Amino acid sequence: MGPVLCLLSAACFGAMAIFGKFAYEAGVSASALLLVRFGLAAALLALLLLVRPGLRAPVRSRVAGTALAMGGIGYATQAALYFAALQIMDASLLSLILYTYPVLVTVAAVLLGRDRLTPGRAVALLVASGGTLLVLLGTGRVPFAPLGALLAFGSAVTYTVYILVADRVVQQVPPVPLSVLVMAGAFVTFAGHAAVRGVALDFGVAGWFWLLCIAVVSTVLALLMFFAGLRRTGPSTAAILSTFEPVVTTVLAALTLHEFLTKLQLTGALLVLTSVAALQLSPSAASQPGKQHSRSAAQTG
Repeated sequence: MGPVLCLLSAACFGAMAIFGKFAYEAGVSASALLLVRFGLAAALLALLLLVRPGLRAPVRSRVAGTALAMGGIGYATQAALYFAALQIMDASLLSLILYTYPVLVTVAAVLLGRDRLTPGRAVALLVASGGTLLVLLGTGRVPFAPLGALLAFGSAVTYTVYILVADRVVQQVPPVPLSVLVMAGAFVTFAGHAAVRGVALDFGVAGWFWLLCIAVVSTVLALLMFFAGLRRTGPSTAAILSTFEPVVTTVLAALTLHEFLTKLQLTGALLVLTSVAALQLSPSAASQPGKQHSRSAAQTG
């Protein structure tokens, strides 16, 4: 069941961009989407801790403060950039650009001295860079939004920084309590933004339905299934299976939104995903905790 749970988790995360597109079509604003997503996710995970005492653990105040800041600053920024990009570009292309973050994490870890660059990793990084270039340049007749691509890459960079910071915290707090703190931190940020700028929550039933899908399916269920799969498969296998996420986004986008990648982009996507999987075949102490935590706080998005 371990691999199955990891794949189901990736599928749930991969569907988030599709749910987001439908939420926008139903009149939901990005600020409302983010506010409801993190508020509902934090509440549901906190409820899980209440009914499952075995998942609880004491958290030192300093660590709790760091986790809240991770959510309120790092994860909130990443999510805001992601959903801003989703408003102006295809979901499939956004997913592929975002999924360069495992490569960015590896590069940053090497530069910071937390990891070492082996010949195999160097080749994987070069192949991933070439694949990303093909994804961006191989648009053909597909509409391309430079601002959207910039926002998507900014989301990937922010996620990279967030993961590197999380690497120091994830060892000190169990995953579910840590996720509650991160989600709560992000919710506080967007609640503060809503208090200052205002937010419209008067959209219809369809809008609330897609928000529930994002919060319940693509956040809480995806997160819990990843944890369950991680316990059964180990971090390296779970990380490799997570590359199924952008595949799901691309397929669902084609089926529901009629978004299609060009042959050149599909080739680039295959290169990127293969490189990401190859980078996980020789996990290091530095990169794997971060990879585990990248799901403990997530979206792929």
